[in-house]
Amino acid sequence: MKIFQKGFNYSQDGSGNRLVYHLQGCNMKCPWCANPEGMRPEGVIMADSEWLLETVCPHGAVKGTQVDREVCRTCEKKECVTEHKTKGMYLSYEEETPEEVFREACAGELMFYDGGGVTFTGGEATLQYDELEKALRMLKEYGINTAVETNGTHPALAGLFPYIDELIIDCKHCSDTKHTAYTGIPCGGILHNIREAAARHPKVHVRVPLIGGVNDGEDDLEAFLEFFSGIRGDNVTFEVLAYHEFGRKKWEACGWKYEMTRNAFVKDEVLKGFRKAVAESGCRYKKT
Repeated sequence: MKIFQKGFNYSQDGSGNRLVYHLQGCNMKCPWCANPEGMRPEGVIMADSEWLLETVCPHGAVKGTQVDREVCRTCEKKECVTEHKTKGMYLSYEEETPEEVFREACAGELMFYDGGGVTFTGGEATLQYDELEKALRMLKEYGINTAVETNGTHPALAGLFPYIDELIIDCKHCSDTKHTAYTGIPCGGILHNIREAAARHPKVHVRVPLIGGVNDGEDDLEAFLEFFSGIRGDNVTFEVLAYHEFGRKKWEACGWKYEMTRNAFVKDEVLKGFRKAVAESGCRYKKT
């Protein structure tokens, strides 16, 4: 499994204290992504200006605190990460087998309190479907609570339901056209998987990441409420999250430009209005 980040987090990635694995690769291209280093399945070379060393690149790409990414693009040997191990230049992910992940989780299970467990997120965790299924199956059989955070696109997502105790799915848009414009792919399959989860899975949490100018309009709210009205149930909870810029520095570390502007921040009254509307529509609202 390609893992670009791991560590403990409390309640935001499932109930209780969680050991969270961020798996490399995503099939969406959201410009607001908080974990851009996890977007490309092949990974990306990260650069930390505080620890850069010119000596790690024999092609002269590193000059002081800057990296010439044009040089990097044509580089085949990637000596900065294949021959050196530094904090200044490093590949975004490391690899572990599902068995190693399982053993790691078992070794740290005393940290799972308040009903915690292991969460797989991304990137998009289901892009590593076979490895994910194997890890989930082992954890589930051992009795460790499992959670998956997903964009809901994988056509075989339902095949993982028996091994997932908590399923967290993003719902960014209910319009194929708009969803494609902002993420690069349509949302029809996502909405289908959310319906399937609501009908078949015992614990589903649907999240709307609210982005200014993307999905915060009155027509967007009406579309969300109409869709949610068909999936309400005791097993489904809902949440509206506010846009943030926590990933901006990571975009820069990847050598990419962060395209989002201040307009992406949602006004407090709009955010509160969305949350109130969802809660008052008969949906079970849950803040994490």
